[in-house]
Amino acid sequence: MIRNLFRSPASPAGSSRPVRSGLHDGQESVWDYPRPPRLEPCDERVRVVTAGETIAETTGAYRVLETSHPPTYYIPPENVRTELLSVAAGQSICEYKGLAQYWTLDIGDVHVDRVAWSYGEPTAAFRPIERFLSFYASKVDGCWVGDEQVRAQDGDFYGGWITSRIVGPFKGGPGTMEW
Repeated sequence: MIRNLFRSPASPAGSSRPVRSGLHDGQESVWDYPRPPRLEPCDERVRVVTAGETIAETTGAYRVLETSHPPTYYIPPENVRTELLSVAAGQSICEYKGLAQYWTLDIGDVHVDRVAWSYGEPTAAFRPIERFLSFYASKVDGCWVGDEQVRAQDGDFYGGWITSRIVGPFKGGPGTMEW
C-alpha cells in the first residue's frame, strides 16, 4: 500500500522516508505513479532549447511515469536535430527499459557531454520509445512542456522534468537514494 511509504508528520526527525506533498486540482503526485514504470503518450508540445536554438520539438512525445520520479519525456528522433548529436561514451542499463546509449550535443561553440539518452532496443513494454531521445533539463538552457518551462530533477541520474502539475517529494537529491 502506497500510504506505508510516507513518513507521517509525527515521525522522528532524520527518518529516510519522505512526506508526501498535498495535491491541488490538476496536479499529479509522483507517489501515485507505478513501479514498474508506465509509458504513456503526451500530446502536449515538448521542446528543448540550448544556445538559442531549438534542438527538439514535438507533440508526439511519450512520458515515463515511475514512483517517486518526475516524468521523463522521450522525443521521436525525427523531431530532434540529430545532426547536432554524436554518440557519447558509456552506457547504462535500466531493469525495465533495457540498455541506454548517451548522446553529446555540439552546437557552435557549445559542447554538452551526455545531454540525452535513448534505447536502441528497449524491452517489449517500452518498444514505442525505440530510438526516441530524452534530454537532461539540467544540461540545456531550457525544456518546456506546453508553455511551461520545466525544472530539472535534482541530480542527473534520473533526468525527470518537473512542472507545476507534478508534486513530490522527488527522488534524486542528496539523501533520497534509499527511497
